[in-house]
Amino acid sequence: MSLFSSIVLGFIQGLTEFLPISSSGHLAIAQQLLSQADLGDIPGFFDVLLHLGTLVAVFVAYWQDIRDMIREFFAGVGDLVHHTTPAVIPPARRLIVLIIVGTLPLFAVLPVKDFIESLGENLYVVAGALIVTGCLLFLSDRVRRGRKTAKSARMRDVLIVGAAQALATCPGLSRSGTTITTGCLVGFERKFAVRYSFLLSIPAILGANILSLKDALDAGIDWSAVPVYLVGVAVAAVVGYACIRLLKMIADKGKFGWFAYYCWAVGGLTLIFTFFQK
Repeated sequence: MSLFSSIVLGFIQGLTEFLPISSSGHLAIAQQLLSQADLGDIPGFFDVLLHLGTLVAVFVAYWQDIRDMIREFFAGVGDLVHHTTPAVIPPARRLIVLIIVGTLPLFAVLPVKDFIESLGENLYVVAGALIVTGCLLFLSDRVRRGRKTAKSARMRDVLIVGAAQALATCPGLSRSGTTITTGCLVGFERKFAVRYSFLLSIPAILGANILSLKDALDAGIDWSAVPVYLVGVAVAAVVGYACIRLLKMIADKGKFGWFAYYCWAVGGLTLIFTFFQK
Protein backbone atom coordinates (compact mmCIF):
# COMPACT_ATOMS: atom_id res chain seq x y z
CA MET A 1 0.00 0.00 0.00
CA SER A 2 1.29 3.47 -0.89
CA LEU A 3 1.52 6.36 1.55
CA PHE A 4 -1.04 8.23 -0.54
CA SER A 5 -3.56 5.37 -0.25
CA SER A 6 -2.97 5.19 3.50
CA ILE A 7 -3.65 8.90 3.96
CA VAL A 8 -6.72 8.86 1.71
CA LEU A 9 -8.25 5.84 3.44
CA GLY A 10 -7.40 7.22 6.89
CA PHE A 11 -9.11 10.49 6.00
CA ILE A 12 -12.18 8.67 4.67
CA GLN A 13 -12.37 6.46 7.77
CA GLY A 14 -12.05 9.39 10.19
CA LEU A 15 -14.52 11.52 8.23
CA THR A 16 -17.19 8.88 7.74
CA GLU A 17 -16.97 6.79 10.93
CA PHE A 18 -18.66 9.47 13.03
CA LEU A 19 -20.40 11.70 10.53
CA PRO A 20 -23.66 9.90 9.72
CA ILE A 21 -22.66 8.93 6.19
CA SER A 22 -21.33 5.34 6.61
CA SER A 23 -17.62 4.61 6.85
CA SER A 24 -18.07 1.03 5.60
CA GLY A 25 -19.93 2.24 2.52
CA HIS A 26 -17.35 4.89 1.68
CA LEU A 27 -14.44 2.51 2.27
CA ALA A 28 -16.08 -0.07 -0.01
CA ILE A 29 -16.47 2.56 -2.74
CA ALA A 30 -12.94 3.89 -2.15
CA GLN A 31 -11.50 0.38 -2.34
CA GLN A 32 -13.14 -0.15 -5.73
CA LEU A 33 -11.80 3.17 -7.03
CA LEU A 34 -8.31 2.67 -5.61
CA SER A 35 -8.14 -0.83 -7.06
CA GLN A 36 -9.09 0.46 -10.49
CA ALA A 37 -6.41 3.13 -10.18
CA ASP A 38 -3.87 0.41 -9.29
CA LEU A 39 -3.44 1.90 -5.84
CA GLY A 40 -4.11 -1.39 -4.10
CA ASP A 41 -6.68 -3.09 -1.91
CA ILE A 42 -7.19 -2.52 1.80
CA PRO A 43 -5.15 -5.05 3.83
CA GLY A 44 -7.14 -6.60 6.66
CA PHE A 45 -4.61 -5.52 9.30
CA PHE A 46 -4.74 -1.92 8.07
CA ASP A 47 -8.55 -1.98 8.28
CA VAL A 48 -8.27 -3.11 11.92
CA LEU A 49 -5.80 -0.32 12.69
CA LEU A 50 -8.01 2.30 11.02
CA HIS A 51 -10.90 1.41 13.32
CA LEU A 52 -8.60 1.54 16.34
CA GLY A 53 -7.60 5.03 15.22
CA THR A 54 -11.19 6.23 15.28
CA LEU A 55 -11.68 4.47 18.62
CA VAL A 56 -8.88 6.64 20.02
CA ALA A 57 -10.87 9.67 18.84
CA VAL A 58 -13.90 8.50 20.85
CA PHE A 59 -11.77 8.00 23.98
CA VAL A 60 -10.32 11.51 23.67
CA ALA A 61 -13.67 13.19 22.96
CA TYR A 62 -15.58 11.35 25.71
CA TRP A 63 -12.77 10.76 28.19
CA GLN A 64 -14.71 12.30 31.10
CA ASP A 65 -17.65 9.94 30.54
CA ILE A 66 -15.34 6.96 30.10
CA ARG A 67 -13.35 7.87 33.21
CA ASP A 68 -16.54 8.19 35.26
CA MET A 69 -17.80 4.82 33.98
CA ILE A 70 -14.51 3.10 34.84
CA ARG A 71 -14.66 4.59 38.32
CA GLU A 72 -18.29 3.55 38.80
CA PHE A 73 -17.56 0.05 37.50
CA PHE A 74 -15.09 -0.58 40.30
CA ALA A 75 -17.36 1.18 42.79
CA GLY A 76 -20.19 -1.11 41.71
CA VAL A 77 -18.00 -4.18 42.17
CA GLY A 78 -17.18 -2.90 45.65
CA ASP A 79 -20.88 -2.48 46.45
CA LEU A 80 -21.54 -6.07 45.35
CA VAL A 81 -18.70 -7.39 47.51
CA HIS A 82 -19.83 -5.44 50.57
CA HIS A 83 -23.56 -5.98 49.86
CA THR A 84 -24.27 -2.27 49.77
CA THR A 85 -26.58 -0.45 47.40
CA PRO A 86 -26.56 3.32 46.87
CA ALA A 87 -29.90 5.04 47.45
CA VAL A 88 -29.63 6.63 44.01
CA ILE A 89 -27.80 4.82 41.20
CA PRO A 90 -25.10 7.18 39.83
CA PRO A 91 -25.78 8.15 36.18
CA ALA A 92 -22.37 6.82 35.06
CA ARG A 93 -23.11 3.42 36.59
CA ARG A 94 -26.51 3.31 34.93
CA LEU A 95 -24.89 4.31 31.65
CA ILE A 96 -22.64 1.23 31.86
CA VAL A 97 -25.74 -0.96 32.06
CA LEU A 98 -27.38 0.90 29.16
CA ILE A 99 -24.31 0.32 26.97
CA ILE A 100 -24.09 -3.37 27.90
CA VAL A 101 -27.78 -3.92 27.11
CA GLY A 102 -27.51 -1.91 23.87
CA THR A 103 -24.57 -4.05 22.75
CA LEU A 104 -26.40 -7.39 23.18
CA PRO A 105 -28.18 -7.35 19.75
CA LEU A 106 -24.77 -7.42 18.03
CA PHE A 107 -24.35 -11.04 19.09
CA ALA A 108 -27.19 -11.95 16.74
CA VAL A 109 -25.01 -10.74 13.85
CA LEU A 110 -22.09 -13.10 14.58
CA PRO A 111 -23.52 -16.14 12.71
CA VAL A 112 -23.90 -14.09 9.52
CA LYS A 113 -20.77 -11.90 9.92
CA ASP A 114 -19.03 -13.20 6.79
CA PHE A 115 -22.14 -12.78 4.66
CA ILE A 116 -22.65 -9.18 5.83
CA GLU A 117 -19.00 -8.33 5.13
CA SER A 118 -19.32 -9.79 1.63
CA LEU A 119 -22.13 -7.31 0.88
CA GLY A 120 -19.47 -4.59 0.71
CA GLU A 121 -18.29 -6.11 -2.58
CA ASN A 122 -21.68 -5.37 -4.16
CA LEU A 123 -21.86 -1.64 -4.82
CA TYR A 124 -25.57 -1.89 -5.63
CA VAL A 125 -26.15 -2.96 -2.03
CA VAL A 126 -23.83 -0.24 -0.71
CA ALA A 127 -25.54 2.44 -2.80
CA GLY A 128 -29.02 1.30 -1.72
CA ALA A 129 -27.96 1.31 1.93
CA LEU A 130 -26.59 4.85 1.58
CA ILE A 131 -29.92 5.99 0.17
CA VAL A 132 -31.70 4.36 3.13
CA THR A 133 -29.28 6.16 5.47
CA GLY A 134 -30.26 9.43 3.83
CA CYS A 135 -33.94 8.67 4.46
CA LEU A 136 -33.23 7.96 8.14
CA LEU A 137 -31.32 11.21 8.54
CA PHE A 138 -34.08 13.15 6.79
CA LEU A 139 -36.56 11.60 9.23
CA SER A 140 -34.44 12.42 12.29
CA ASP A 141 -34.91 16.16 11.80
CA ARG A 142 -38.67 15.72 11.80
CA VAL A 143 -38.98 13.71 15.00
CA ARG A 144 -40.38 15.49 18.03
CA ARG A 145 -37.59 16.36 20.46
CA GLY A 146 -37.30 13.83 23.26
CA ARG A 147 -36.26 14.32 26.87
CA LYS A 148 -34.83 10.96 27.92
CA THR A 149 -31.27 10.89 29.23
CA ALA A 150 -29.07 8.33 31.00
CA LYS A 151 -31.25 8.81 34.08
CA SER A 152 -34.58 8.08 32.39
CA ALA A 153 -33.85 5.91 29.33
CA ARG A 154 -35.48 2.47 29.61
CA MET A 155 -33.89 -0.87 28.85
CA ARG A 156 -36.39 -1.36 26.03
CA ASP A 157 -35.23 1.92 24.48
CA VAL A 158 -31.56 0.93 24.41
CA LEU A 159 -32.39 -2.55 23.11
CA ILE A 160 -34.14 -0.92 20.16
CA VAL A 161 -31.15 1.36 19.55
CA GLY A 162 -28.87 -1.68 19.88
CA ALA A 163 -30.94 -3.57 17.31
CA ALA A 164 -30.55 -0.59 14.96
CA GLN A 165 -26.78 -0.74 15.48
CA ALA A 166 -26.83 -4.44 14.58
CA LEU A 167 -28.69 -3.66 11.33
CA ALA A 168 -26.15 -0.93 10.58
CA THR A 169 -23.41 -3.55 10.21
CA CYS A 170 -24.64 -3.71 6.61
CA PRO A 171 -22.11 -1.74 4.47
CA GLY A 172 -23.60 1.58 3.49
CA LEU A 173 -25.85 1.95 6.54
CA SER A 174 -24.35 4.56 8.82
CA ARG A 175 -23.90 3.20 12.35
CA SER A 176 -23.99 6.66 13.92
CA GLY A 177 -26.81 7.89 11.69
CA THR A 178 -28.93 4.81 12.36
CA THR A 179 -28.39 4.77 16.13
CA ILE A 180 -28.83 8.53 16.55
CA THR A 181 -32.04 8.53 14.51
CA THR A 182 -33.38 5.51 16.41
CA GLY A 183 -32.45 7.19 19.69
CA CYS A 184 -34.47 10.25 18.66
CA LEU A 185 -37.40 8.00 17.66
CA VAL A 186 -37.51 6.35 21.11
CA GLY A 187 -37.47 9.75 22.81
CA PHE A 188 -33.82 10.44 23.62
CA GLU A 189 -32.78 14.04 24.07
CA ARG A 190 -30.72 14.87 20.98
CA LYS A 191 -27.44 15.46 22.79
CA PHE A 192 -27.87 12.22 24.70
CA ALA A 193 -28.72 10.36 21.48
CA VAL A 194 -25.37 11.47 20.01
CA ARG A 195 -23.45 10.80 23.24
CA TYR A 196 -24.99 7.35 23.66
CA SER A 197 -24.33 6.49 20.01
CA PHE A 198 -20.63 7.23 20.32
CA LEU A 199 -20.21 5.46 23.67
CA LEU A 200 -22.11 2.47 22.27
CA SER A 201 -19.59 2.33 19.44
CA ILE A 202 -16.74 1.46 21.83
CA PRO A 203 -17.65 -2.21 22.48
CA ALA A 204 -18.90 -2.52 18.88
CA ILE A 205 -15.60 -1.36 17.37
CA LEU A 206 -13.53 -3.36 19.87
CA GLY A 207 -15.54 -6.51 19.25
CA ALA A 208 -15.38 -6.15 15.48
CA ASN A 209 -11.63 -5.57 15.64
CA ILE A 210 -11.04 -8.65 17.78
CA LEU A 211 -12.92 -10.76 15.22
CA SER A 212 -11.19 -9.10 12.26
CA LEU A 213 -7.73 -9.35 13.82
CA LYS A 214 -7.77 -13.16 13.62
CA ASP A 215 -8.63 -13.02 9.92
CA ALA A 216 -5.90 -10.41 9.37
CA LEU A 217 -3.31 -12.54 11.15
CA ASP A 218 -4.33 -15.62 9.16
CA ALA A 219 -3.98 -13.65 5.92
CA GLY A 220 -0.52 -12.50 6.97
CA ILE A 221 0.84 -9.08 7.89
CA ASP A 222 3.39 -7.12 5.91
CA TRP A 223 5.30 -5.65 8.87
CA SER A 224 7.41 -3.48 6.58
CA ALA A 225 4.22 -1.56 5.67
CA VAL A 226 3.24 -0.84 9.29
CA PRO A 227 4.86 2.65 9.32
CA VAL A 228 2.74 3.55 6.29
CA TYR A 229 -0.33 2.11 8.02
CA LEU A 230 0.32 4.21 11.13
CA VAL A 231 0.24 7.41 9.10
CA GLY A 232 -3.29 6.51 7.97
CA VAL A 233 -4.25 5.63 11.54
CA ALA A 234 -3.04 9.03 12.80
CA VAL A 235 -5.04 10.76 10.07
CA ALA A 236 -8.15 8.73 10.98
CA ALA A 237 -7.79 9.63 14.68
CA VAL A 238 -7.34 13.37 14.11
CA VAL A 239 -10.09 13.67 11.50
CA GLY A 240 -12.40 11.45 13.59
CA TYR A 241 -11.98 13.66 16.65
CA ALA A 242 -12.74 16.79 14.59
CA CYS A 243 -15.89 15.11 13.21
CA ILE A 244 -17.10 14.18 16.70
CA ARG A 245 -16.75 17.82 17.76
CA LEU A 246 -18.61 18.92 14.63
CA LEU A 247 -21.45 16.45 15.17
CA LYS A 248 -21.84 17.59 18.78
CA MET A 249 -22.44 21.13 17.52
CA ILE A 250 -24.86 20.00 14.82
CA ALA A 251 -26.85 17.67 17.11
CA ASP A 252 -28.85 20.24 19.03
CA LYS A 253 -29.63 22.24 15.90
CA GLY A 254 -31.49 19.30 14.37
CA LYS A 255 -29.66 19.60 11.07
CA PHE A 256 -28.86 15.96 10.35
CA GLY A 257 -30.90 16.35 7.18
CA TRP A 258 -27.92 18.10 5.63
CA PHE A 259 -26.19 14.74 5.51
CA ALA A 260 -29.28 13.12 3.99
CA TYR A 261 -28.79 14.97 0.71
CA TYR A 262 -25.13 13.94 0.65
CA CYS A 263 -25.99 10.24 1.20
CA TRP A 264 -28.63 10.38 -1.53
CA ALA A 265 -26.14 11.99 -3.92
CA VAL A 266 -23.35 9.48 -3.19
CA GLY A 267 -25.79 6.56 -3.32
CA GLY A 268 -27.25 7.73 -6.61
CA LEU A 269 -23.87 8.40 -8.22
CA THR A 270 -22.62 5.00 -7.05
CA LEU A 271 -25.62 3.31 -8.66
CA ILE A 272 -24.97 5.12 -11.94
CA PHE A 273 -21.22 4.42 -11.81
CA THR A 274 -21.77 0.73 -11.06
CA PHE A 275 -24.40 0.35 -13.79
CA PHE A 276 -22.19 1.82 -16.52
CA GLN A 277 -19.12 0.02 -15.23
CA LYS A 278 -20.86 -3.30 -15.91
